[in-house]
Amino acid sequence: MTKIRELLEKKDLKNLQEFLNSETSANIAEFIKENEEGEKENIILFRILSKEKAAEVFAELDGDLQMQIVSSMTDDKLQSLLDELYFDDMIDFIEEMPSSVVKRVLENYKNENRSLINQFLSYEEDSAGSLMTIEYLSLKSHWTVRESLNYIRQKVKDLETIDVAYVRDKNRVLIGEISLKNLLLSKDEDIIEDVMNKNVLYVTTSTNQEEAIELFKKYDLTVLPVIDKEKILVGIITIDDMVDVIEEENTEDFQKMAAMAPSKEEYLESSVFELAKNRLTWLLVLMVSATFTGSIISKYEDIIEQMVVLAAAIPMLMDTGGNAGSQSSTLVIRGMALGEIKLKDWFKVVWKELRVGIIVALGLGLVNFCRMRFILKQDMKISFLVSFTLGIVVVMAKLVGGVLPLGAKKLKMDPAIMAGPLVTTIVDALALMMYFYIAMFLYKDVLNI
Repeated sequence: MTKIRELLEKKDLKNLQEFLNSETSANIAEFIKENEEGEKENIILFRILSKEKAAEVFAELDGDLQMQIVSSMTDDKLQSLLDELYFDDMIDFIEEMPSSVVKRVLENYKNENRSLINQFLSYEEDSAGSLMTIEYLSLKSHWTVRESLNYIRQKVKDLETIDVAYVRDKNRVLIGEISLKNLLLSKDEDIIEDVMNKNVLYVTTSTNQEEAIELFKKYDLTVLPVIDKEKILVGIITIDDMVDVIEEENTEDFQKMAAMAPSKEEYLESSVFELAKNRLTWLLVLMVSATFTGSIISKYEDIIEQMVVLAAAIPMLMDTGGNAGSQSSTLVIRGMALGEIKLKDWFKVVWKELRVGIIVALGLGLVNFCRMRFILKQDMKISFLVSFTLGIVVVMAKLVGGVLPLGAKKLKMDPAIMAGPLVTTIVDALALMMYFYIAMFLYKDVLNI
């Protein structure tokens, strides 16, 4: 944003204010995030924005920058800013702030608003209740279309979305929905109850956010109502909030698949010690588990001493097996995340990975046999041993990589932990045992064991 930089350097605040209020909130927020000049300029920028624009930009910033701006505000200014935020954005802000800021916020709210905020803060972190906003469009079932449209015109400026209106009875129980499009296409004298859709998809405040994600993806939703135990409509989840959750879930899965503890901190914002801590635990687990492969090699060291050539093929067998298993586990984990693979599909997964494994094993085994026999000039029996073992290891790795994520899901664990590093460790141990058993069988007449 060279224009902002230019006006800041000239200290032309009047033209800067006009430019900022005509610019998109996302672009202003991006400038603040990337501004190397720091806190003073960011605060100047923020203070010359209009109230509405300031609230939009504030919602786009991360917790550290929000804290930087809030620290420079009086209580009145802070209250004014929060009043402009949509309710769900305000809750997100409060959740990330230290207790001193939360106390400042709550002290400036009336008792009923304070109770509502505390209620939202008490929802489980990964629940639908923690994602919803209370700013939704609701209509009464006995209203006419004309009355409903007049009501919407009065309320539209205070609402985050008006794509869908939800219909409640006299007890505030959710009984239907109607899209704005259908509302406009209906006759003015039509009663809402007669034109609404009675088959409403919804979640409860305690529903896990992953279930909400599945509904958004399966039915291409832009908004989803949230009800409480008495089926009373208490809020909605909008697609913009759900996109953020999907991004967080994907990031968490990638971290687990790379054998790291999940973290919501951005990479450049995380301390070296935090990054090390997140990686160290799993690395220790994998390091200890890798001692099994060392134990297997030690157990068969007599065979290796008599046939040193066997040792040369160990890295290739372990690497190929680990890579084959990682391919399968990645595809299965992704399929489960997208809802394409269910627990009941375990046999289909096994059958498919078995066939894929056989085809891949034949290809790799044949190429490796030709390489060892005709290029490396190895003994026919050795070439067959390594190539045959390679094929067995690939098939086994494909099956292990496909089944482990499903097993984790069955045990109520996150399938993402059954990814590359863990699958590789398991397959390595199995590959070595298979290799030496086959070697003992083929060379039992020459081995002194």
